[in-house]
Amino acid sequence: MKKITIFLFLLVSILTNAQSFKFSGTVIDENENPLPGASVYIKEIKKGTSTNFKGNFSLQLKKGTYTVEVSFIGYKTISQRVLLSKNEEYFIKLKTGSMVLDEVLVAAVRANTDAPVTFSNLSKKEIAKRNLGQDIPILLNYMPSVVSSSDAGAGVGYTYMSVRGSNGERINVTVNGIPYNDAESHGTFWVNLGDFASSTQNLQLQRGVGTSTNGSGAFGASLNILTDAAQEEAYGEISNSFGSFNTRKHTVKFSTGKINDHIEIAGRLSNISSDGYIDRASSDLKSYFLQGSYIDDNTLIKAITFGGKEKTYQAWYGTPKVRLENDAQGIEDYITDNFLSDSEAENLRNSDRRYNYYTYDNEVDNYEQNHYQLHWNEQLNDNWSTNLALNYTKGSGYFEQYKVEEDAADFNNLIVDGSDVIVRRWLQNDFYVANFNANYKNESLNVISGISYSNYTGDHFGEVIWGEDLAPNTNIRDQYYFSDAKKTDFSVFAKANFKISEDLSGYLDLQGRFVNYQTNGITSDLENIGVDANFDFFNPKVGLTYKVDPNNSLYTSFAVANREPNRNDFEGGVNTHETLNDLEFGWRLKSEYVKLNTNVYYMNYKNQLVLTGALDDVGAPIRATSGDSYRLGLEIDADIYLNEYFSIKPNAAFSSNKNKNFVAKIDGALQNLGNTDISFSPDVVVGNMFIYKPIENLQISFLSKYVGKQYMSNLGSKVSNSDIIDSYFTSDLNFVYEVKPTKIFKSIVFTALINNIFDREYVDRGYYGTFDDTWSDPNKTTTLDYAGFYPQATRNFLVGVTLKF
Repeated sequence: MKKITIFLFLLVSILTNAQSFKFSGTVIDENENPLPGASVYIKEIKKGTSTNFKGNFSLQLKKGTYTVEVSFIGYKTISQRVLLSKNEEYFIKLKTGSMVLDEVLVAAVRANTDAPVTFSNLSKKEIAKRNLGQDIPILLNYMPSVVSSSDAGAGVGYTYMSVRGSNGERINVTVNGIPYNDAESHGTFWVNLGDFASSTQNLQLQRGVGTSTNGSGAFGASLNILTDAAQEEAYGEISNSFGSFNTRKHTVKFSTGKINDHIEIAGRLSNISSDGYIDRASSDLKSYFLQGSYIDDNTLIKAITFGGKEKTYQAWYGTPKVRLENDAQGIEDYITDNFLSDSEAENLRNSDRRYNYYTYDNEVDNYEQNHYQLHWNEQLNDNWSTNLALNYTKGSGYFEQYKVEEDAADFNNLIVDGSDVIVRRWLQNDFYVANFNANYKNESLNVISGISYSNYTGDHFGEVIWGEDLAPNTNIRDQYYFSDAKKTDFSVFAKANFKISEDLSGYLDLQGRFVNYQTNGITSDLENIGVDANFDFFNPKVGLTYKVDPNNSLYTSFAVANREPNRNDFEGGVNTHETLNDLEFGWRLKSEYVKLNTNVYYMNYKNQLVLTGALDDVGAPIRATSGDSYRLGLEIDADIYLNEYFSIKPNAAFSSNKNKNFVAKIDGALQNLGNTDISFSPDVVVGNMFIYKPIENLQISFLSKYVGKQYMSNLGSKVSNSDIIDSYFTSDLNFVYEVKPTKIFKSIVFTALINNIFDREYVDRGYYGTFDDTWSDPNKTTTLDYAGFYPQATRNFLVGVTLKF
């Protein structure tokens, strides 16, 4: 017989009764099917009942505190303390045992409602409604404080997200508790995980410092992803979607279900391609996911491999403002000022807002990444459980560039001065991770402690694959630069939720993190890079949660995070770590019809590495130390049930993001600009989902997003107004319709998504830089600027059908 644990999630409905109180509710499984015959037992009075055929139960009880025990054949029993002072109605969801064991994979890095941490969860069911090939940042666009974007403008290829104004390099990402951020750049390259949302069971986005996690510290948010849970029953699934810009997604999934009650094998193959909204910004993404699971009463062993191979045409150069504005004279001035060649000038003149600077056929990024994970979860007894995880990631790839009339010195004299050249710049790396944690839990205490160790090695090199005129004794594929890197990261943590009283609980989280980073050789600019840096960090977190009543709770927390510079920072001369002190205060409301989360945060930074707005020669953002800075904000998100047909899910974030006494060099002299806005940090971000269910199997959602004005630099527009991204408002329309045939297929799901239905022309990201000009007047230094913008697609659509059997 299958042994299954359960997870209790409740919504409270309050009705007043003067004598005794009605304790009632509904028991369902994880697929929201009612469970008739489930046992609901009250220990104190030795009285209980069973659910009816609709999964409903009801008991009359006097005022008091009770231990409620819920059990069902094939499910493990769990006890829950309930304070009954009014009529209460509970909504109880039971999960399969294998699914609960799966969730142990992320228990060490996740928060629950007892923790004083600001977070949002997204389930597999919610992800599926809009999953038609877009990358995960695009699917998360409607979560609080999130702003997402893509180079190609259509949500496929290179995509990005920021949270509370912090970009992807400052968002800690884990997959099953394994760090996913690149160890050197700290970035997350979702393009290497095409269609990964199709293999995601659920995810949690923590805003602020959050709980202790593995890998680089969270300086704006952390995102932890749990991949597909082991399934009880066999299934197959075929998904196909098509849409604007020749976007296509083809996915095949399967699971054997439990073989002999213990073994499950599941997998996925996906292929996504798109021409992109921006000219030539095509993507070809191939990915896979395969897992084998062994499940016993108290054991889950999972072997998982996933990865992808991507070929993406470069689009990170962006579009000049004069091209966006269709300014004919401005375009001519731009051509002159930037010394564009005849072919480059014609490309700019003949284009529109979809302009792409690159025209060489093979100006592509070509990269492959494969992950191998092994997880062993063990439930030792009712109190103790352990988790061991091992990971190996192999990455290898290059991007290719065509360069015109180059200086020989820039390529280590492998070419003759003035020659055209084609180069490939390579990155090859290996990443090993070992995690172990132990969890002790009883009614009043939940303690998780663990260690994590990672080892990264990476080679950076460039090779000449063609030259119009090569130097003597030069061969094709000779390297013109090379550097190697090694990074080790060891952390140890202990975190505890503990009851101080019946209504008050405490949270304590202590982490030590020890990093060593070494690199030798020369960069692509042929400059020496020799780093041997050690960082020892102590990251404490404390907090309180107070349950005002069964519906309302308050929490407050204070957390400290420290973070080391990334490779680009070291190349730019920055070797100082940054520190964040994060203070949060929040209120959570759960009633029968409303879920509301409200929080205020104050994030105070020392030596924050803010985006300057400029990009390096591979499109990566350049950062600089801003000294003292802060982010102060209010976040609100809600889930409002109006009736059986309508619900609303609004969220809003209002913030002030400032550098204190920011100093910059303008016109050859250092100037104190006072308090300036932190780059890429809008003061207002508002989202909403209006959901209409006219019949059981049809859902229509109207989604809206407003993002306020952003500055692309930290200069407060002291040089010009070219560093401003205007505010924008977009709306999407989403249809999901499910048919359940009687033969062949268990389900057929039709999905449609119309993005930007009001056909807005908008820009959501860009870059900005300054340079000193003395050419026109050698006796005077004038600061000039440059900027590029990433226009996003106007009205476009995706439609898909999923066959489940």
